[in-house]
Amino acid sequence: MTKKIIIACILIIVVLGAIVFGAAWHFSNQLINPKPYTCQVDHFVYCGGISELTIPYQDIEFTNDAKLTLRGWFVPANSKKAIVMVHGITADRREGLRWVKALHNAGYNLLLFDLRNHGKSDKAKTGMGYYEKDDVIAAVNFLQSKGFTSIGVFGVSMGASTAIQAMAKDERIKAGVFEAAFANLGDLLSEIAKRDFGLPRFPIINAVMWVYSMRLGADAHAINPEDFIGSISPRPVFVIHCDGDNYIAYHHGQRIFANAKEPKLMWTAHCNMHARAWQSNPMEAEKRVVDFYNKYM
Repeated sequence: MTKKIIIACILIIVVLGAIVFGAAWHFSNQLINPKPYTCQVDHFVYCGGISELTIPYQDIEFTNDAKLTLRGWFVPANSKKAIVMVHGITADRREGLRWVKALHNAGYNLLLFDLRNHGKSDKAKTGMGYYEKDDVIAAVNFLQSKGFTSIGVFGVSMGASTAIQAMAKDERIKAGVFEAAFANLGDLLSEIAKRDFGLPRFPIINAVMWVYSMRLGADAHAINPEDFIGSISPRPVFVIHCDGDNYIAYHHGQRIFANAKEPKLMWTAHCNMHARAWQSNPMEAEKRVVDFYNKYM
């Protein structure tokens, strides 16, 4: 009888282990190869693309350090100041279009491009910012090769978390605006698992982080913007977050801001959807962002 109990316990452990590993593989796959986002006007605003803005632009492409071709739009202005717009996971370059008119009218050249494995750029593993920060740095290289001397970044969601890591790595980036960034990847995944599936952090998310690291070829615990933001100082950062963000909770923005060093600024937008600060009050949003770049670039 005792032997049967031991065998049964072993089988239960094996089955549970297989279930956990299978779940971890499934969820890690959503990170590595996310399905493209179906554009919604209430989010991107300009789902039809940059032609809706009726301003001059150029189709451009450049390569990153992994020899991947990244494709995007360049919006010229009569200055040596330029801003790299960085979109979120599953999104594409259109996500930044709602900010383009205000920034372009303020005299900024703009580069909107698709990160690796997104939009029209080359396919590769999505690294939640770990690899994508080098895409942003490649964009900075592109702008610098064209003679731009003052370069900033504007990231949204995963793009904000990516831009934080890029700015921490590359001192050529003079100023950064980060909207709706996650502070800690493990914490974010735990919150999503509990909210959407009723799953506990242990052992599911622990397994997801381990499997994701294995498949990514990098430590998934080394993708936490709250660990990088402090090293950006004395270059300025501007954190934006909806107080009712329904995907990346407001406390992520608070944590990033708390870990940032001066000069730093935070705007709490009153909105209950993810990355909708512009929609909450377009005039206020544009003024705050333009004023920030004007002051520091």
